Amino acid sequence: MNTIYVDTSVFGGCYDQVFKEYSNKLLDGFKQGKMKMMVSNLVGDELMDAAEEIKIQALQVPFIHTIYTKAPFKAYALAGRYIAEGALKLSSLTDAMHIATATLQGADILASWNFKHIVNKGKIEIYNAINKDMGYRTIQIKSPREILNP
Repeated sequence: MNTIYVDTSVFGGCYDQVFKEYSNKLLDGFKQGKMKMMVSNLVGDELMDAAEEIKIQALQVPFIHTIYTKAPFKAYALAGRYIAEGALKLSSLTDAMHIATATLQGADILASWNFKHIVNKGKIEIYNAINKDMGYRTIQIKSPREILNP
């Protein structure tokens, strides 16, 4: 069973005309126990500023199908390397931390609708090259649509 780290954009996607079909289908898959949803304290922090209906989405997946995790200290060094190597700018530190946290906490896939910084083929190659160079595993990064329609 896949463990999928979900960034905040997936929850917000439930209310976006372009993304809602696949955000909702992915969350339904978690609710049915077809896969495990992983969320971190980073997502929790971002959801603090979100609309109530978006916050509720994250809470509707049963606890038994959810892995709550915290960004490990090593994630700061890994995220910093993504920035130092030019994959992201310092202003995108939270995006770098999502990728580093998903990698270090053992997610099989990171799900996001952020095509500029996260679900970007050229950047994914850089993230995984850095992961390998630092002795970490590689990670798949996909949109909910790509996860559900491989």
